[in-house]
Amino acid sequence: MKHFDDQLTETQADQFGRASAALLSQGAHSLPAGIKDRLHAARMKALSVRKTEKVFANKPVFAGAAGNWSSGSNGMWDMFGWIAPLAVLVFGLIGIAHWQNDSRINDIAEVDAALLSDDVPPDAYADNGFLAFLKNGPLSDSGDSATDSVQSK
Repeated sequence: MKHFDDQLTETQADQFGRASAALLSQGAHSLPAGIKDRLHAARMKALSVRKTEKVFANKPVFAGAAGNWSSGSNGMWDMFGWIAPLAVLVFGLIGIAHWQNDSRINDIAEVDAALLSDDVPPDAYADNGFLAFLKNGPLSDSGDSATDSVQSK
């Protein structure tokens, strides 16, 4: 009884492949020309849609003087490869902080300019009664007399 679970060694698999290729080559010579042409066309079609294989390149790896492992490439460029994005990030964050600070200063300056150029003195905004007046609006009694005085002018 044969065991299908047994794995072939690499040498046995290579021998089997060579024997199979030899038998297929012998059988291909005895085929009619029409079948050979169709088989050739099918092979070319299969090869054209075949996925490309990834090729892995082996780089030598050596232990450096500091005890770390390197691949033999230039250490300065490897270090620059991760320092450059870090530097861009730091300078970007510093730039954003300055921009936000300038924006806040400009907003405060606009409020100060509006307070200083207004007819109402700045001390009035600190008075609770004036804030209540601004929230509730003018009183109805004084509102009528105010509109009468405006119309009479």
